[in-house]
Amino acid sequence: MSVSTAALPPTVRDANDADYVLARRHLPILMLDRMEPFRPVAVGYHVFYESGPSPSFPRVVELGEPAPARCQAVIEYAFWWDWDIQHLYELEHAWVYVGESGRVEKVEASRHGEFRDMRLGREGGAALRGDRPVLYVKPGKHAFGAHPADFEPEREQVVAACGRLAGWHGVWETPLYAGRMPANTPLARRVVHTYLHERRFAPSFVFDVEDAGETWPMAPWPELEAWIPQRVEYLLQELKTTIEPRRRRWLRIAHRGSSEEHIENSAAAFRKARQREADMIEIDVRLTADGVAVVIHDDTLERTTTGSGRVREHTREALRPFRLRNQHTGEVSEDAVMTLDEVLALAREEMLGVYIDVKDADAVTAIADAIRAHGFHRYVIVGSGDREVLRRFREECPDVLTSWLVGWPAPPVAELLEALQEVSATYLHPCWENAADRPDQLLTREDVALVHAAGKGIITWHEERAEVIAGLRELGVDGVCSNRPEMLV
Repeated sequence: MSVSTAALPPTVRDANDADYVLARRHLPILMLDRMEPFRPVAVGYHVFYESGPSPSFPRVVELGEPAPARCQAVIEYAFWWDWDIQHLYELEHAWVYVGESGRVEKVEASRHGEFRDMRLGREGGAALRGDRPVLYVKPGKHAFGAHPADFEPEREQVVAACGRLAGWHGVWETPLYAGRMPANTPLARRVVHTYLHERRFAPSFVFDVEDAGETWPMAPWPELEAWIPQRVEYLLQELKTTIEPRRRRWLRIAHRGSSEEHIENSAAAFRKARQREADMIEIDVRLTADGVAVVIHDDTLERTTTGSGRVREHTREALRPFRLRNQHTGEVSEDAVMTLDEVLALAREEMLGVYIDVKDADAVTAIADAIRAHGFHRYVIVGSGDREVLRRFREECPDVLTSWLVGWPAPPVAELLEALQEVSATYLHPCWENAADRPDQLLTREDVALVHAAGKGIITWHEERAEVIAGLRELGVDGVCSNRPEMLV
């Protein structure tokens, strides 16, 4: 997407503006990965002549200790990227400390919400080129480092972010812009996911692309700050206009894992789902007699385990001896019924999202506690067919996306949408796989557009029929579950 000149921030190019001259003189030079698809679009600046809170970053800038002695000014740079490889918009910062002689004495830079000393002039630290620091940019993610070696410990995560996880987060949300950005609706997530998924790349970790900022508009921070929400709105509208429904990158949700290849709700099924390019695993959660959240679909043990009786009649310890079993082949796994904690830990290891179907209304608090304990708020959707369960969960975790599961027969989508709004759920989830030979034809593009216009989304039943999957793609739904997640690619 090209940069519209009408959407660019105002610039200050007055040679008599002392702050602008100082900021331009010490503007950092950025070294980018040779495969990096994105460059900074604009830079905001603010010059501190005395200590004080940053206007754009959660910190206080100190001109005295621990800053260098005789520091006359600190220049704060806010680098704006339209795109991080995982989400729409990125704001990273650098702080250049200028001594009384005009020489750069110290450099700090941001890294995922924190800031670090760039060790100017020390081994493995940032270098100066004339009056300008040289900083390295993490591939796709744009956090700053003093040296390429700074990114080596995160190589695996960076490769995943730039590849299979590209676009996952949709529109980024930060406290700085709380309530001022366009809503991160399902449609916004889908078009951003599509745009970035099409630009995924394999980082080289060779940083030989230099960007010295000749093309970056520079503006005082307040002017850039006022422009940013307009820029995000502009980009979203462009994507919504140009990316037609059939092209949108939907969520690929592995139903109880890759459950056609492995025993459902097993570690093997979950790991295979990642190999089959799923974005999320769908799991079912119930409570044991002693209040532990466990992952099993049925109320009883007979179909999927070597045990018998109701799940709620067994403690967690009593479940341990039972093995998971394939109801069709009789295959018995070495795995026992997993706890929700174990599944969330595995999902983090495999870098998978988790779609939780709440099978036991009493499990709401335990599920909320597990999500909080694992920091999984951004990577989970919680669904239920019981609207009271959704209301209770919303009270426990208001920042987690929820989904209402609806069976067939069902009233018109317009009526379902009203009920969805009442419980503040984000997704409507029709469970209509057995309602017709072509359940996709029970929905229309007008239905999907109506749901999207309300800021909501549609995730559909588990589906393994190629013609139905093709029909769902034409509709532009936001996600599909499947026992064979490779069919959703």
